[in-house]
Amino acid sequence: MPVAPHRRGGSMRLAAAFVTLLCSVPTAAVHAQGASPGALTPELERARTALDKYRDPIVAVHDGYLSTVGCIEYPGGGHEGAMHYPAGGMGVHFLNMQLVGPTMDPTKPQVLIYEPVGDKLNLVAAEWFAPVEAAGPERPKIFGKELEGPMEGHKPVMPEGLHHYDLHVWLWKPNPAGVFAPTNATIHCPKTGYSFAEGAPKMVSPRP
Repeated sequence: MPVAPHRRGGSMRLAAAFVTLLCSVPTAAVHAQGASPGALTPELERARTALDKYRDPIVAVHDGYLSTVGCIEYPGGGHEGAMHYPAGGMGVHFLNMQLVGPTMDPTKPQVLIYEPVGDKLNLVAAEWFAPVEAAGPERPKIFGKELEGPMEGHKPVMPEGLHHYDLHVWLWKPNPAGVFAPTNATIHCPKTGYSFAEGAPKMVSPRP
């Protein structure tokens, strides 16, 4: 059955609009997935660029970051008398003891955090960390934010008596709770191997 010219033109315009919509959806999805976590500030962007080399965990080990082996997750989040942790995971921590001290350098975090994905470790965050004894009289600060704590050590990969301050910064993986949140709801530890579901560490006094 022949289609009237005006109907044919309307159908063609509708089809063109539909194709345009279909083409735009993947592009929008790609942009959403690759979006900077929490719209990083220029200072955080510079830190991420400087630390991008540690996407390869072997490079991190070569530079003195050693794995604490366990993948850490907080399915129950925080509770009264403890650090306020939203339910979520952290991942596997690589600690560099050579960098531990009172000075906080944007390009030298004391800890790198990796998410196990299959047989790979994906760099997701950096952590600035200072034991209470090493921090000195002032609470450490980085990126205009004070480190959280002081708190007990994270069992079982850290002695409970290692009271410390820390600040997690999600430079490589978006975090629904924010760039500086301690946990990330999108991080999940493997069900096998060295994975630990923990409770949030208790708050402690800055000095004994």
